[in-house]
Amino acid sequence: MAEEEIKATTAPEATEVAAAPKAKAKKGKRIVNSGEVHIQATFNNTIISVTDKTGGVLTASSAGANGFRGSKKGTAFAAGVAAEKALDLAKKNHALNSVDVYVSGIGLGRDAAIRAISTVGIKIDSITDVTPIAHGGVRPKGERKP
Repeated sequence: MAEEEIKATTAPEATEVAAAPKAKAKKGKRIVNSGEVHIQATFNNTIISVTDKTGGVLTASSAGANGFRGSKKGTAFAAGVAAEKALDLAKKNHALNSVDVYVSGIGLGRDAAIRAISTVGIKIDSITDVTPIAHGGVRPKGERKP
């Protein structure tokens, strides 16, 4: 009985079954009304990351990624271009309206990147400087030297 129910598949039918891949469900784009912009401004480059409130990166850009090479990467103009590109993508793809800005570093692109945020049309809620400050460290272990 069981032998009668089994059908013999020909070679073309077997390839059709194997060739049909499973379709994955496409993820929708996240809609984020408010987020954070992290600006790392060094003397050699400026890196801008746009994140949501939990820290998940939405878009990122840098002066080097926008075609600037060598000493031109550390300029204020390059930082403005990088910030404008990252925030424009975040505004289009994720509907970003307002941001908190966190600036780290002492490079030339600090102010230019913040100005570029406002030119894109995104509201700045707060600006915080999170640059680490050296203080000489704690007292070393061991007895005092005379």
